[in-house]
Amino acid sequence: MKSTIGFVGVGKMGANMARHLNDLGYEVTALYDSHAPLATELATEIGSSAVSTLKEVTAAADVVITVVTDDASMQEIFSTSSDDSLLTEAEGTTFINCATISPSVHQEVEKLAQAAGAKSLEASMASSITQARNGTLYLMIGGEEEAFEEQKPLLEDLSTALRYVGSAGKAAQVKALVNMVMNINTGALAEGLGLGDALGLDLKMLCEVFSQTGANSRVLETDAEDMLIRDHECYFSSAHAAKDSGIANALGKEVDLDLPLSKATQAQYQKMIDLDLGELDKSGIAELTFKGRMA
Repeated sequence: MKSTIGFVGVGKMGANMARHLNDLGYEVTALYDSHAPLATELATEIGSSAVSTLKEVTAAADVVITVVTDDASMQEIFSTSSDDSLLTEAEGTTFINCATISPSVHQEVEKLAQAAGAKSLEASMASSITQARNGTLYLMIGGEEEAFEEQKPLLEDLSTALRYVGSAGKAAQVKALVNMVMNINTGALAEGLGLGDALGLDLKMLCEVFSQTGANSRVLETDAEDMLIRDHECYFSSAHAAKDSGIANALGKEVDLDLPLSKATQAQYQKMIDLDLGELDKSGIAELTFKGRMA
């Protein structure tokens, strides 16, 4: 028998995960979002219920999937000092937490969940909105291995590739490194294309050459054209890029390792935020590197 599912955070990723599970016949019983109309609209679409409190989600579901923004949001929904928390009467519940947040916060949430008689897993996603909708996410899982095995069928229904990384916090460490390298690659591509433009090179030709040489990358495939035509519809925001690079840089500080490229990349994405461009896709970093745009 399939678990009943609740969602906290039904933005683009969370909503599409909910749609996919609903398509597979899971009973998605409760939806919550800090922006209530998102939950209401999705509930109408998939025949679920939009709820106004976190504890209603826990009460209505065997498994609660959370997709929130940052450390503070995660700590808020798992608060031990609030009248409204996912931890309220949470015994027997499993929380699957998909946000890219600090590893230490995942460890903190696991301890709080265990104290409440619940289980917690981190499911770090290295994937797109389309993959969330199609159930083809790449998921890195951290937490107790027993809890992972219990939820493996559900996690497999969400993913096309599933990797158990280790104890709580380990998947978040790996995801931080994934996004650190991705963000550096994105910034480097923006600078390469910006310089090529300033030199008067044919940028289509330049991208083709990049693709056949050591300059090739996944980012070249996903972001180059958007940088050229200035289409920065948001799939992964510059604000999120700044946050995630910051998580990686904090990990570097913890182990006394300098990360100059990552720090420079974070500074570029922070500049995007300072210019009120944080909600542009990460490809929008090219606006800082092409002459005559915003630099």
